[in-house]
Amino acid sequence: MDFTEEQIADILVKYKQQKDRNRERYVKIKDTDEFKELNRSRAKEHYENNKEQRKEHYENNKEFVIARNSYYYYKRCNKLDVFKYKYPDRYHLMEMKNYFKE
Repeated sequence: MDFTEEQIADILVKYKQQKDRNRERYVKIKDTDEFKELNRSRAKEHYENNKEQRKEHYENNKEFVIARNSYYYYKRCNKLDVFKYKYPDRYHLMEMKNYFKE
């Protein structure tokens, strides 16, 4: 499906107008009690439905989080060489997840 330059410009203008309308609508209703209650109930329902998934996610990443926190501690103290020597398993775990962007 090929569009001309005018059609592309028209699509972009319509998209921007729709975004502006949605933003104005949100600004109008965000402070109403009804909107707040609806959002709270939706958030609570989502939390209750996904509690086990969140717990599983934390359990799966527990070792990585510990390694990352140790890394930041030793980095802040300018002792990364001590971190590599003292915790080679944690350093290796971070390497496996491609955490270092050097």
